[in-house]
Amino acid sequence: MLDDKRSHGLWELSAPPPPPTAALTGAVSADVVVVGAGYTGLSAALHLAKAGRKVVVLEAAEIGFGASGRNSGFVNAGLWVMPDDLIATLGPVYGNRLIGLLGEAPREVFALTERYGMQCQADHRGTYHCAVGASGLKQLQARQAQWSRLGAKVELLSASDTQSRTGAAGYTGSLFDPRAGTIQPLAYARGLASAAMTEGATIHTGSAVTSFDRIGDAWQVKTAGGSVSADWLILATDAYSTGTTSAIREEQVHLPYFHVSTAPLSHNLRKTIMPNGGAGWDTKTILSGFRLDAEGRLIVGSVGALRGTGLSIHRAWIKRHIRKLFPQLGEFELETEWYGKIGMTPDHLPRLHSFGRNAIGFNGYNGRGIAPGTVFGRELARLILGEIDLEGMPLPVSEVAMPAFRAMKEAYYEVGAQVAHLPIAPA
Repeated sequence: MLDDKRSHGLWELSAPPPPPTAALTGAVSADVVVVGAGYTGLSAALHLAKAGRKVVVLEAAEIGFGASGRNSGFVNAGLWVMPDDLIATLGPVYGNRLIGLLGEAPREVFALTERYGMQCQADHRGTYHCAVGASGLKQLQARQAQWSRLGAKVELLSASDTQSRTGAAGYTGSLFDPRAGTIQPLAYARGLASAAMTEGATIHTGSAVTSFDRIGDAWQVKTAGGSVSADWLILATDAYSTGTTSAIREEQVHLPYFHVSTAPLSHNLRKTIMPNGGAGWDTKTILSGFRLDAEGRLIVGSVGALRGTGLSIHRAWIKRHIRKLFPQLGEFELETEWYGKIGMTPDHLPRLHSFGRNAIGFNGYNGRGIAPGTVFGRELARLILGEIDLEGMPLPVSEVAMPAFRAMKEAYYEVGAQVAHLPIAPA
C-alpha cells in the first residue's frame, strides 16, 4: 500500500480491491463526519448510513491503512485484561457491560461479513491461547475460571490436545475460545467500506484533516481540498493519528509488531497445522502468534519492527521459531513480511473521549481492534441516533492523558524485542 511492500504485506496482495474513492473537493454537508477509515469509523458509518443518516468519512491515506490493514486477523472475544481485573478497574457497571459486549463482539463481525457478502476469509472456528511452561498454564487456568464464571464456554486443553489441534510443539496447554476466529483484516476493512457505501455513506481517501472546529451548531472539518459541515464528529484515527488528531496517538505507547508468511503449504502439511481452523498465540511477554490463510500460507507474527538492526535479527529468529514450533515443515520459504504498531494504554483498556459538543471517539485497542472496533463503531452510531446516551456507552468518558516516558518506552520495546529474539545458542 502506497508503494511500501513492508506495510501491509500478504494482506495487500490477497485482499479484494477497495471500493473506488476519491479525495474530498469542495464544501459538503452531512449529518455526521467520520475521521478515519478503520474498523471503528467504518462500522459507525455503516450503521449510521443504514439508519438513514448522511455520513462522510475522511481518510488521510487509504481504507484500512492503519492497524486495521496490518494486524494478525484474530477476531477475539474480550480484551487482554482478565475479566476480574477489568471489573476492578472500571467498576461493576461498566466492567460487566464491557465484558458482555465484547464477549459477543466476534459474532457481530461474522454476522456483518455474511450479511454483506464480504470476501474476507471469515473463519468462525475459535482461537487457542497457548501456554508456555507452568506459569503460562497457571495464567490460562485463572483466565478460564474467570470466563467460565461469566458463562463463557471456553475450554482448557491439555498439552497433547493442544498439539493435536494446533500442530504446534512445546506448549503445556491452551485455552480454546469457540466464540473467536480469524479474518483477512484488510479485506474486512475494505468490506466494511463497501457495505457502508452501499448503505449510502461517502468515503474520501487521500483527505487528511487539517482542522476541525465547532462553528455555531455544526462542526467544520477541513482538508487540503475541501470541507465538511456536520452536526456530529467521530474521531476514529487511533494509533495512526497525526496532525490535528495527534493527541490520540500521543496518549498511547506504540508497540511494534511484525508478521511473515510462507509460501502456500502442501495439502498434507496443511492438515497438520490448525486442521480445524482458527489461530494461536502464546503467553510470553514478547508473544508470538500463528495461523493459516485461505491459501494455506503459514502466517507467524511477534513483537518487533522490521527496520534497522531489527530486520536481520527478527528474520533470523522467525526461521528458528517456525522450525521449533512446526518441525514437520522441514524446509520452507518466506514470501512476505510486514510490520506496524499497536497502540497500548497504561491499563490496557480502550478509551472513550469527548472532544467537545457532539464530538466523540474510541481509541486504544491494545492489539484487540477487530471485534471491539466493530461493536464500538456500532455503539457510536447508536449514541448519535439517540438509542443510548453517554451513560449507556460501554466505557465512561475520560480525558486524554499523556503517558509518562512514552518515547523512552517505545524505544525500550523495540530494542527489547530484538534482545529477546537474539539466539541463545547457534541455530
